[in-house]
Amino acid sequence: MKDIIINDISKTYGDTVVFDHFSYTLRPGGIYTLSSGSGTGKTTLLRMLMGLEAPDTGTIFGIPDRIGAVFQENRLIDGLSVLKNISLVCPDSVPASDILRDLARTGLEGCASASVNELSGGMQRRVALVRACLYPCELLLLDEPFTGLDSELVAVCTDYLLEKTAGRTCIVAGHIRSPRLDAVSSEISIPHR
Repeated sequence: MKDIIINDISKTYGDTVVFDHFSYTLRPGGIYTLSSGSGTGKTTLLRMLMGLEAPDTGTIFGIPDRIGAVFQENRLIDGLSVLKNISLVCPDSVPASDILRDLARTGLEGCASASVNELSGGMQRRVALVRACLYPCELLLLDEPFTGLDSELVAVCTDYLLEKTAGRTCIVAGHIRSPRLDAVSSEISIPHR
C-alpha cells in the first residue's frame, strides 16, 4: 500500500464551490473521519476517491484498484437474501460461516436467509457495512454507515469496523458520531466555503 495523495483539488457545482485547492494525504492503514455539516463536500470527496466524479482541477494519486464502499443508499439487491447480497462481493475462499459470523457480530444473527427488502432500514445498513468490510480491498469508503442505528448498535458496529479495517485505509463520513471511532481516527477538515 502507498499514500493516497489529494493534491490541490477544486470542485464546483454551478456557483457553489465545494473544494478550493484542497490537499490532504491519507497514510496506508489510517482511519479517517469526515464529520462536517451537510453540503460541505463529504460525499463529493468520497465519490472523487472512488473515481465516480473528477475534480475540476488538481489530482488524486495512489488510489488502489479495489475499493470497498458503503454509499448513502444501501445499494443492496432487492429479492436476494442477505447472504447472497454479501456473497456476491466475496471471493470463493470466504466460506458462508465467515459471513454468518460477521452478521452475528453486527446483531444480525438469524437474518442470512431473509430477503433484504424484508429488513428494516437499520438492518439493511448493517448488511451494507458487513458487505463492504468483507470485500477484499485496501481502501474502505463509508458514507453515513451508522444511519438508522441507535447508540448501542453504533458502538457494536464501530468495534466490528475497527477490527475489519486493521491494515486498510478507511474513511468514515457521517453525522452520527462514534466516540470510539473518534478516539482512534484522524479528522479530515474540509474548509468551509
